Amino acid sequence: MRIGEMVRRTGVSERLLRYYEEQGLLAPTRLSSGYRVYNDADVDTVRRIRTLLAAGLSTTTIAQVLPCVRDDGPNLAPVCPDLVATLRRERERIAHAIKNLQVSQDMLDAVIAAGPAETDATVHQPLPAR
Repeated sequence: MRIGEMVRRTGVSERLLRYYEEQGLLAPTRLSSGYRVYNDADVDTVRRIRTLLAAGLSTTTIAQVLPCVRDDGPNLAPVCPDLVATLRRERERIAHAIKNLQVSQDMLDAVIAAGPAETDATVHQPLPAR
């Protein structure tokens, strides 16, 4: 299938499909004209890529993980022995980022709480440009 059909079947833009190819996540064949040709398995690969991106993995990590996952119903399951350790490290990285964001949110809450009470009539003024 050509890229337009791939876009229709995956819901992923042409730009993203090209990016996935640049990152080594997809490898469509090329016609002599240069047009990309995808196969049915590429549709599943794009779904896996989207799942792993939604899980917070970078495309660099996905390139390492992708060959080591298989579909297990609606989920992905690791098939390479060392993949679970990699995924645990990624989970720890994400947990650390969440903790840092929670600290930031708490600090903002403290600043907001120290300000005047808001009412529905309060006019919100934009912050001045820097």
